[in-house]
Amino acid sequence: MTQATSELDAHPDTADAPATEPTLTELEAPFSNLETRRHQMFPTLTHAEIDRIRRFGQVRTWQAGELIFQVGDAGRGMHVVLAGRVRIDRRDGFGHRTPITEEGPGQFLAEVGQLTGKPALVDAVALEDVTILVIPPPALRALLVAEADLGERIMRALILRRVGLIEQGGGPVLVGRGTEPLLLALQAFLRRNGHPHRVIDIETDTDSTCLLDISKAPQSDFPMVICPDGSVLRAPDEGQLASCLGLVPEFDPGHVYDVIVVGAGPAGLATAVYAASEGLSVAVLDCRSPGGQAGASARIENYLGFPTGISGQALAGRAFVQALKFGAHVAIPLEAKALHCGENPIELELQDGRRIPTRTVVIASGAQYRRAEIASLDRYEGRGVYYWASPVEAKLCKDEHAMLVGGGNSAGQAAVYLASHAAEVHMLVRGEGLEATMSRYLIDRLRGLSNVHLHTHAQITAMEGDGWLSTVRYKERAQGPECVAVPMRHVFLFIGAAPNTEWLRSCHVETDNKGFIMTGYDAHHSCTERADYTLETSVPGVFAIGDVRSGSTKRVAAAVGEGAAVVAQIHHYLATLEHARV
Repeated sequence: MTQATSELDAHPDTADAPATEPTLTELEAPFSNLETRRHQMFPTLTHAEIDRIRRFGQVRTWQAGELIFQVGDAGRGMHVVLAGRVRIDRRDGFGHRTPITEEGPGQFLAEVGQLTGKPALVDAVALEDVTILVIPPPALRALLVAEADLGERIMRALILRRVGLIEQGGGPVLVGRGTEPLLLALQAFLRRNGHPHRVIDIETDTDSTCLLDISKAPQSDFPMVICPDGSVLRAPDEGQLASCLGLVPEFDPGHVYDVIVVGAGPAGLATAVYAASEGLSVAVLDCRSPGGQAGASARIENYLGFPTGISGQALAGRAFVQALKFGAHVAIPLEAKALHCGENPIELELQDGRRIPTRTVVIASGAQYRRAEIASLDRYEGRGVYYWASPVEAKLCKDEHAMLVGGGNSAGQAAVYLASHAAEVHMLVRGEGLEATMSRYLIDRLRGLSNVHLHTHAQITAMEGDGWLSTVRYKERAQGPECVAVPMRHVFLFIGAAPNTEWLRSCHVETDNKGFIMTGYDAHHSCTERADYTLETSVPGVFAIGDVRSGSTKRVAAAVGEGAAVVAQIHHYLATLEHARV
């Protein structure tokens, strides 16, 4: 990293992106890398192992040529082949079918979505008369817990199979122009939720026979989504896309949860894992995807137990699957509208009007990056201005200049990641440097990158461009009082956090003057009353953890720790409710 004191001169250089083991949400490695793990993706169970799991399922038969299940069918869990052979095919929205593998006796059909009965992502056809042990989702989760060694092998296979489907590009087909904001948003939504998909850019994939009719559609129809069942969505939002894929969660209106967690970042997922593993009935809501703000971190290198680092999205993906394994109901994408806490059970109201009853609520809704006070900023959001740095945005920056505003760890991680794609990355910070806001390892990493330039006492004053961002004006003390105008098509904003707490007004949860939720002594205003409930808000039974909590340490490890700690307080609170009933 160089200290920039002049205009944005070109210093082309790149850093190699770190290689990672394939995980549910990582797309960097080509599928050929998974071929070396084929024995893990498609293991064969022994007769003794099959005998151990028979009690979890029921035996069914299919005749040769019959479809056992097809893309879009409600998932029935894991299918263990006892006799005969089955072919697995990948099929996209255009009906293109590609064989993936054949499974015989001792092998099983499933991927990670079958832990919760999500719609099937592949077709399965009987090549011969087959006998199959069908293990439904609840029983599959019980199997993974009860048969730990066998469960580990099965879980690894389920995850690797989803990785393979993602990298092969099955499922819905997104059609549009590569830089369309909505197309980028839909790509990011599917990627962060680990859902297989394919993207066709009508400006570059001109040879695709799929485009003969679609390319003649009016511009207002784009981006289009060709769903796995062949139906077409025109310029859909994320909710419509989720509905098309059967991802919108449902709730039993008669069921009262022990705890509902709002937010699926590290804090929320930790709560889900610990609460569900201890037998509590748990639901987790998030309006976008697992991971929260941490999920946008390209590489976290100071998280305990990962000496080579891990991306925020990979960490979130692992926690997400772990929560599913223990039976947590993870509901994405759903957004909380209001909390009604006058009676017990408490009711959480969703944006779609549904109300979910629960005995306790854990607010883990985190914080979001603040919008900078820049004229015309909203005009360029998604058109050159971004609040995260995923592979989707990094691809747009390939061999071009990028500007990043912010000096925290998330900004540093994004700068390191973007430096491996962009010709140059220019970091703007208001202060004298990074030492007061960024971890030393990231500062040292940035200083070792010759194509990253730091601008101190600097801020953007204006943005310009016809439709898409093309010019940025900024002030820098070293340049004097005049604004500097530079060509710039990509700006990433990481400038502090604002809490997600507006939806709590109906419940009168107390917040500090910045909107962060007060807990413990600050909420109860007493050292003795409810002294054991250090993470409880001013409303009994409503807890707050992670970045949304006033006074919290803004680190992933701290959020995970609070997620574990709050479960003990929930147990205590539920015990008092039970005692009061008696």
